[in-house]
This record gives sequence, C-alpha cells and structure tokens, in this order.
Amino acid sequence: MAFMSSGKNVVGRISMRHPLLHAIQGLRYKRKLEVILTTSIDKLGKAGETVKVAPGYFRNCLMPKMLALPNIDKFRYLVDEQRKIYPPEEEEEVEIVSRTGESGIKAYETAANRLCSNKLTIRKFIIEGKGEELREPVTKEEIISEVARQLQLRIEPENLHLPSPLSNLGEHKVQLRLPKTIPKPTGMEWILNLKIRKR
Repeated sequence: MAFMSSGKNVVGRISMRHPLLHAIQGLRYKRKLEVILTTSIDKLGKAGETVKVAPGYFRNCLMPKMLALPNIDKFRYLVDEQRKIYPPEEEEEVEIVSRTGESGIKAYETAANRLCSNKLTIRKFIIEGKGEELREPVTKEEIISEVARQLQLRIEPENLHLPSPLSNLGEHKVQLRLPKTIPKPTGMEWILNLKIRKR
C-alpha cells in the first residue's frame, strides 16, 4: 500500500512539473451524437436527415423541444413510416424580381397601388377612462407585419414615414416612401390608409 501511494505522488509531481503531461490532462475527447431531425433547422439540416451534434446541445435544446430524436432503429423506423404517411412538402423557389427591368417596375407599381387602395385595420386595447388612448402605441414594425398579413405584401421600414408611433384610435394616413422609378398618379401622394379599432 505504501508503494502505491508513493507512486501516485510521484506521478502527480511529474505532471505538475512537465508542461507536456500537464497539457494532456486537460484534453477531452469531443464526442458527437447522431440524431434524426424531426423539423428543418437552419445551419443544421432538413427534417429526416441524420446529423451529428454535441450531447449537451441535443439534451438541452433539441430533445426538450422535440426537434430531434436519437438515431436508433426504433426512431428511424417511426420517422420513415411518418414520412410515408405525410410526405414532405416541396419548397417553392422564390423568384427574384430585377429592379431595373420593366417587369420589376410594373410589379412595384401594382404593389404600390394595392397599398394605397386598401385600408389596413389594426385592433388594439385602450386604457379605460382615458378616452381613445391606446395601451401600447402602434409602431412601424407592427404596421409592416400587418401589411404582410392582411395584404400579402412585404415592405421595408424605410418605406414608411412615421415620425412617432400612433397612440390614438381612429383613421390615420401614413405616408409611403417608395422608389422614384414608380410613377405617382397625378395629384396624389403614396399614402397608406390605416384604421386603429378597439379590441
């Protein structure tokens, strides 16, 4: 026993003095787990693919949210059967409109006409006893998301001229800042009609 305990001390003393042995003690083997993705995740893979991830990432993030399953035969069989019953939807390719072409200008013009001709409605809660004052004012980001939801158009924050958030119920006119290549109708400005109603 005394021989073994003195041997441990010798190894401990050598490792503390020798830099190479001290560096080796800190090395860990970085192992990866193979998992099956149940949903598509950016920068990791598509649904149904087998990928390698760190054990902690799988245990703490992917598994609690049911985004991935361990790569074992039972789960592989279940995923394959599910994909037979519910085939994956094919992703649509988005057509990028060139800004310089006539078709691009016409597309912008039709989008601008849709923005001006339709009325956008937003429902908000009001403060009780203060008339028409809103609990939370309507911001640019909210207007952009409602345009995308109600009119199926995507606009950028710089396309809206809103100096301060809207804080009252009623009808408002928000000026649009569109490219100069889009011809304006004579005697008109590009304006988005917005109505804020009580929820």
